[in-house]
Amino acid sequence: MEEQQISRMIYNGLITLQHRGQESAGIATLNGNDMHMERKMGLVSRCFSENSLSALKGNTGIGHVRYSTTGSSCVSNIQPFKVSHPMRGIAFAHNGNLVNYVDLKGVVSGKGRQIETTCDAELITHLLSDHLMSSNDIESSLVDVMSRVEGSYSAGMMTGEGDLVAFRDPNGFKPLCYGKNCDTCMFASESVAMDINGIDGVSDVNPGEMVILHKDGDMEKKQMVKPDRKHCMFEWVYFSRVDSVIGGRSVYNVRKKLGENLAKNFTSEADVVIPVPDTARPAAQGISDETGIPLAEGLIKNKYIYRTFIMPVQKTRDISVRMKLNPIKSVIKDKHVLLVDDSIVRGTTSRNIISMLKRAGARKVDFWVTCPPIISPCFYGIDISRHSELIAANHTIPEIKREIGVEKLCYQTIDGLVDAVGLKKSYICMACLTGEYPTPMAQKISDRMKTQKTLGKRYWEMES
Repeated sequence: MEEQQISRMIYNGLITLQHRGQESAGIATLNGNDMHMERKMGLVSRCFSENSLSALKGNTGIGHVRYSTTGSSCVSNIQPFKVSHPMRGIAFAHNGNLVNYVDLKGVVSGKGRQIETTCDAELITHLLSDHLMSSNDIESSLVDVMSRVEGSYSAGMMTGEGDLVAFRDPNGFKPLCYGKNCDTCMFASESVAMDINGIDGVSDVNPGEMVILHKDGDMEKKQMVKPDRKHCMFEWVYFSRVDSVIGGRSVYNVRKKLGENLAKNFTSEADVVIPVPDTARPAAQGISDETGIPLAEGLIKNKYIYRTFIMPVQKTRDISVRMKLNPIKSVIKDKHVLLVDDSIVRGTTSRNIISMLKRAGARKVDFWVTCPPIISPCFYGIDISRHSELIAANHTIPEIKREIGVEKLCYQTIDGLVDAVGLKKSYICMACLTGEYPTPMAQKISDRMKTQKTLGKRYWEMES
């Protein structure tokens, strides 16, 4: 492999994963004993040029796109993080969220480490670095980290000695997979990052597992802690790309089945089924197939406006919803529309889209949602951090109907969701739907947020 090729492969992978984070991007590579890094705010295509990719020399590297949940959106919080010692330096990045962030920050500070950011990935970097300094052993260091950290982390670490390490929290909240072709191995959150690079043979990094690609090309796999699977249902419902395979399940097939299950539980006399692009398209197809109601593209998406849900500021979301979609009036005018979307979180997007349809002349609007009502915060990496911002946590379904301006509202059932995902119910994290959390501190924080009336605070802003 050419020395500079790896940075371009990482760049290609980050482009396919842009939907997972739009705020910043970073790449670190290793060339001999030299570790190079480029980190910038913005979309991947704006962060890297041909010159900057050429400067990122080496055959080993890691990359990251950020969507902030813990910590602010700023330059200092961009991943990967790098420290100079041990193992001739390490670079680290992860996808997830640490529930015990406040407690871990105290532990790391107590050891004399200077906390320079508000990003939880920095804490894991310090915990790993501290243990590696004394043990020089990756395996025992990961066991130590997993014993200390509560939350989600699908992580990648590159050492200055040339090893690439991928590991996943025992619950496997967030996806992590890998593939290998000839002399190239890649780890990524989603299989599409490997598809774009022509890498086959995709497998999952199991919950609680470590996979090391040694500098000599040998691969080592080891189960570090006993897994307790709790895969985030939102990955299939919304977050992952539709052409990805998550946990061995096609995201497209799951979303189509979500639509079919809605159609089996509810009825509509609509003239046309219209999906909210892009995530609701497979579900709308499933509804159309089951009901016989024709499917049409009534909303056109501006491809240059990215996901509004993961934008960190509500005002930005409001403006972007209006810029993101435009109705086709000839499809909508005088029609009874069955609108399909993946979820209702805050209600902002739904309210604006329904208003848009009515302004375009829709006679009546039914609204079918492929995800059950979201009633509780997520502490594992989806930006749903306060009860107060969740419309279903504070309103009944009739009230939500009035709030968003729709005539009929039908939510997916829990059973319909589980059936579509195709995993055991006990293997799926649905804490945001039930208020029942798979880890103890998350449950404790959620209960405190209710009883102490701290509904306006994000959980990492609370005292430990």
